[in-house]
Amino acid sequence: MAVLSDEQVDAALPDLNGWERKDGALRRSVKFGAFLDGIEAVRRVAERAEAKDHHPDIDIRWRTVTFALVTHSAGGITEQDLELAREIDELLETGAR
Repeated sequence: MAVLSDEQVDAALPDLNGWERKDGALRRSVKFGAFLDGIEAVRRVAERAEAKDHHPDIDIRWRTVTFALVTHSAGGITEQDLELAREIDELLETGAR
């Protein structure tokens, strides 16, 4: 899978809710109303990621969860990461908040 150029990633960002290109990955932090709401969101994202065999790095800090997407085997951000970012957006919009 080909690594996308910075320009390609930047062109996709306006269509992604709250994502940014930082430190070689796509990143999005979400603050939830309660700790368990964030844990539930992580569970839902983990199920989708496992089904796709494409796993985000996830950092949980009390009510704030940060998702980071990069295709490590390709050495950068790929279309697979953009696709998972879109799916994470969809999951978060349908009940994790």
